[in-house]
Amino acid sequence: MENLSEGDKAVLSTIFDPLQLGLPDFSKEDEDTTDILEENHLESHVSEIVKKAIICAEAKNFDESFRLFDEALKQAPASPSILNDRAQALRLANRDKEALKDLHLAVELSQGKGRAGIQALCQRGALYRWLEQDDEAKKDFVRAAKAGSSFAKSQLIALNPYAAMCNAMLREITSKANRT
Repeated sequence: MENLSEGDKAVLSTIFDPLQLGLPDFSKEDEDTTDILEENHLESHVSEIVKKAIICAEAKNFDESFRLFDEALKQAPASPSILNDRAQALRLANRDKEALKDLHLAVELSQGKGRAGIQALCQRGALYRWLEQDDEAKKDFVRAAKAGSSFAKSQLIALNPYAAMCNAMLREITSKANRT
């Protein structure tokens, strides 16, 4: 194996691990899952307001939910975590453009770092996929994957047409082998 060229090693790697085809090399990146902001240090009364807002959104009581999110953001206006949660509620209310605005701000405030930053990148990437803007989705998923998100890595695989083709072939081969 040591006599193989880098190209030959890459081909063999692709054959034996088709899920890695065409993905950036994340192994060289430092994982940055530390919380660099105050996002997890919200005052308890603000956290309680956010919890109530989430419960209201899940119950489809969107007017009350957004009122509560607004109240929480008045007390912690630079919290990417609250913006992430409100963006999710906006998605539930089919208000994707507003959700995207909140996610842009959450990424900006967090610089795409920490738990809230990675969550904002993943959520925005998923929204971009929903809006059929795969190039934008890929950019967010690459940033989140470099920061350590396994969800983002799986989404990059799903966005890779070669990996999807290899996965389909592998499933078919495995299915045929299991039937015999």
